[in-house]
Amino acid sequence: MSNTSIDTPAAAPALLQRLPQLWRWLEPPLNALQPLLALLGRLYVAQAFFLSGLTKLRDWDITLALFQDEYHVPLLPPQLAAWMGTCGELGLPVLLVLGLGGRIAPLGLGVVNLVAVLSLAEIAPAALQQHISWGIVLAVLAVFGTGRWSLDRLLAPAP
Repeated sequence: MSNTSIDTPAAAPALLQRLPQLWRWLEPPLNALQPLLALLGRLYVAQAFFLSGLTKLRDWDITLALFQDEYHVPLLPPQLAAWMGTCGELGLPVLLVLGLGGRIAPLGLGVVNLVAVLSLAEIAPAALQQHISWGIVLAVLAVFGTGRWSLDRLLAPAP
C-alpha cells in the first residue's frame, strides 16, 4: 500500500489541476457572447410566432374554423381563443425582439407555445421537437432576461 492519499492535489491528474485556469481564460469571451446569443434567441423564437400570427390574419375564416374543429383550447370559446392566440403571436414577439418587458414576453409566448401543443389532438414528432426547442429558448430568456442589447436595459440600466 502506498502512503500517498488520493485526496492530495499532487495525485490529481494534471488536466484537473488546470481546469480553474482554463475556466478563467474562457469565461471573459463566453460572457462577451451573452448579449449576442440572447438577441439571436429572441429573433429565432419571435420570427416563428410572428409568422404564425400573420398566417392566422391572412384568412380569419380559416383560422376560426381551425380553432373550432382542430385546436381544442381548454376553457375558452374558439373565437376568443383564436383572437387571444393571434394577438399573442403578433404582439409578444415584437416585445421580445425589442427586449421590452423582457421576462413577460417570453413567459407569455411560453404559454402560447404550451397551449398550442396541448390543444392539438395529434402532433407530429418534428413539430413537437420544434415546440420543445422554442420552449427551451423561451425558458432561458424568462429566467436570465433578454440581455444587455434590449430596450429594458437602455431604459433602466443595471446599477
